[in-house]
Amino acid sequence: MIKEKISIEETHINLTTDLKKNGLYYFILKERQELKNYIIKHQDFQLSLEPVRVEEAPLIVKMMARAGRFAEVGPMAAVAGSIAQLSMGYLINEGAKMAIIDNGGDLALKTNKDVIIGVYAGDSSLSGQMGFKLKHEKTPMGVCTSSGTVGHSMSFGRSDSVTVFADEASVADALATSIANEVMGDIDSVAIQNGLSRADDFREYMRGVLIIVGESAGMVGKIPQLVKTNKKVVLGDLFEVY
Repeated sequence: MIKEKISIEETHINLTTDLKKNGLYYFILKERQELKNYIIKHQDFQLSLEPVRVEEAPLIVKMMARAGRFAEVGPMAAVAGSIAQLSMGYLINEGAKMAIIDNGGDLALKTNKDVIIGVYAGDSSLSGQMGFKLKHEKTPMGVCTSSGTVGHSMSFGRSDSVTVFADEASVADALATSIANEVMGDIDSVAIQNGLSRADDFREYMRGVLIIVGESAGMVGKIPQLVKTNKKVVLGDLFEVY
């Protein structure tokens, strides 16, 4: 199993794969350039906080726009998840049996073994104390997290973490942003309920979501089995492969 880090401007990938000579760096470079070229001609695509419709456009642009429409947010909310998803697809097409792409906490994965990924939720006591056990037969999958208190994600809410599980990482990424925006309220349990109410609108697009605010947590749909961990880790940093 190979572990590799790939950094290209804002894209920071932690890669786990069984494919030695994968060429993923150059694939990501090409996808990023196609997106940048499109944005030069369509600046509203980058700036809009609302869904944007596109016609003739590269695949990454169409993927981001579609995810934004599903989640009712701007397309840039899906950029990290879309790059992860495209990267996973590329590796699988190249013959990889295992491809775990962690793009700054937004994951796309397809594996031939069970995997545990850690949960990081800032100062919450739940942070670093649990992880998700992903069954290999349930992948490919997108696992994406947004937060109002941790990291550089743009969020209008106050969640410590909103983790969405979906068939596609692009969609999971956009949904995590949309749901996190609604995690509002002075009382933690109320903030979570507001987020869960929003998540309920998106059941058709996702498998499930876990929301953490302070010492409280709530879920909608089906999430992978939760297991105890003993490491302070960011989502995706802890990979235990069985």
